[in-house]
This record gives sequence, structure tokens and C-alpha cells, in this order.
Amino acid sequence: MKKIDTAILIKPTKKLECFLADSEALIKEAQALRYRVFAQEMGAKLKTESEGLDYDEVDSYCDHLIVYDNTNKKIIGYTRLLTQHQAKQLGRFYSQDEFNLDQVLALPGRFLEIGRTCIDPDYRGGAVLTTLWSALVQYALEGEFNYLLGCASITPGPSGFAVDAVYRNIDSKNIAPASLQVKPSIPVPDVLRCQRDESGIPPLLKAYLRFGALICGEPYWDKDFNCMDLFVLLPLDQLKDRYSKHYMRGYIARDGVYAASQSGTGAAIARDGVYAAGQSGTDAAIARDGVYTAGIPGVTHGAGD
Repeated sequence: MKKIDTAILIKPTKKLECFLADSEALIKEAQALRYRVFAQEMGAKLKTESEGLDYDEVDSYCDHLIVYDNTNKKIIGYTRLLTQHQAKQLGRFYSQDEFNLDQVLALPGRFLEIGRTCIDPDYRGGAVLTTLWSALVQYALEGEFNYLLGCASITPGPSGFAVDAVYRNIDSKNIAPASLQVKPSIPVPDVLRCQRDESGIPPLLKAYLRFGALICGEPYWDKDFNCMDLFVLLPLDQLKDRYSKHYMRGYIARDGVYAASQSGTGAAIARDGVYAAGQSGTDAAIARDGVYTAGIPGVTHGAGD
């Protein structure tokens, strides 16, 4: 799959298009966006800082999913996709650098890892993330993957990481059973832990949880990015029915706010000027909570976010 038809017309003069980057120039532009968000905005320590790019050895094995602003001719949203076949060629999933995934990867089925998700600061507000999410799920369903996996990053508050408070805010049904628990290679140090929850559950992570994602154990502490990563496993069987009912029917324009897509492969439903992930109830999770991604608004740095 090369082109992903999830174009959204926000205004008559601004059209967003989501597709897989098919040139070295586009990939480098995406890596430059990653650098601006992770290094300049988050303060991450990157080995590639001198080049003004964020890249690693994983990039050359991945598909790079971008949201492109056709009006301003720039990449404004991004995530990278590492399929099970690509991970085998690389020798690992990126998440395996942070967690022991032996129990998870013993599950029958096919895995798709997402990571380095980021949104241009000037475009945070729902439309870009909805476009990216629609294309991501389309990619996963067309590829017949059974699980999405990756990391949801949470930056610390002024007092540190409220690990226990974060886990108290996660519903018990979203905590993985013992058979799927993973162990971080570097747990959050006790000295960095605090009791007061000053960060809360990031919006994209809330959306994942509403779709049935599982949090699989204690978080990993990423010193270079100064964040804690929660390993997330999202079974796609339950998402498939919900998504096919609501997302895959095409874009609906109401009140002249949004424009319809041509083929109906992916959807963002416009309702009262707000992007909705469905029509009612918990299916509107992306509209309510998908305005930004994990960590700081518009960001998940890890393998999946």
C-alpha cells in the first residue's frame, strides 16, 4: 500500500493528505520534524543533533506514514510503522530495546509496531491526528495484522513521575493479565517517582484504552528523552468491527466544515465542528481525547505511542 486516501479538507484553502513517504527527501523532511519536536521542544538528547534530524537504524526498515499539508507544502504529522516481517529483518522490534517481550510475541498472529509519532506544533488540534489515526488503522487492517504494539510516553510533572497514580487511573480491564506482563530493562528510579499526578493520562493513550488496549506492566525510563514509556498492546479484532462501522464509510461533511473523501476508505466524522471517532458513546474517543498524542501535546516518541 502506497497511497492512503484519508484526505481531509479543513478549510477551502487547506487540504491534508496522508500517505507513505516514497522518497528520501520526504523521509528526511519527516526526520527534521521529529528533531524539532523531540530535541528542540522536548529537550531529548539525540545522537544526530548536529544534523538537525532524528533518525536511527530502525528507520531504514520502516514504512514512514506522513500527513502532508498540500497548501503549505510541508509534512505536519508523522508515525513510523515496523511490520513483523521488517522487524525480523532488523532483528527486533524497537520496543525490545526497552522491554522483554517474550510473552507478548508468543501470541499467535501478526504484529505491527508504531513509533516516533509527532505533530507539528502549529497543527495540533485534532485534524492531523485523526487523519493519521485513520490511515494507520487502514494500514493495519489491510495488512491483516492482529496486534498493534508500541510505547506510550508520559513526561514528568514538576515533582517527577507519578507512576503509581497513573496506574490507579487505568481501569483494571486495561491492565494485561500476568501472562502478557513485560519487564522494563530500566525501571523508573525511585528517586524520580512522586505521589502527586501532575501529568495525567495523555489523550492518545486514553483513546487507546477506550479501544481496548492493554498496559503490560511497569514503565521503562528513557533517560535521553526524560520520559517514562508504558508498553501498550492493542488487539485489532475488537477494533476491526468498530472501525469498519464508523471510520471506513468515508468522510462526512456537515455545515461546510469538512469535505468528503472520494473512496470512503477511512473516515473522520464532522459533528458540530469537532472531529469524532464514531457517532456516539465511547466510539467518540478520538474526538474527545485524540486532540494530542502522548507526552507533550502532539507527541509520542517511543515505538508506538
